[in-house]
Amino acid sequence: MNFTVVNKGIQVGDVKVVGVASSSIFLIGDSETICLSSTFDTPPESLIIGPFVPLV
Repeated sequence: MNFTVVNKGIQVGDVKVVGVASSSIFLIGDSETICLSSTFDTPPESLIIGPFVPLV
């Protein structure tokens, strides 16, 4: 994906972050490069795929 960014003046006062998702970025200002990566550390047998919920 290629896109063009035109930087203009920016002024940021106070920032309050209440929560962060597992896949997020918070950026103020310029960045030459952003590299994204992902890891998956949950064992496959612990995944529940489907609409079913185990009954207790």
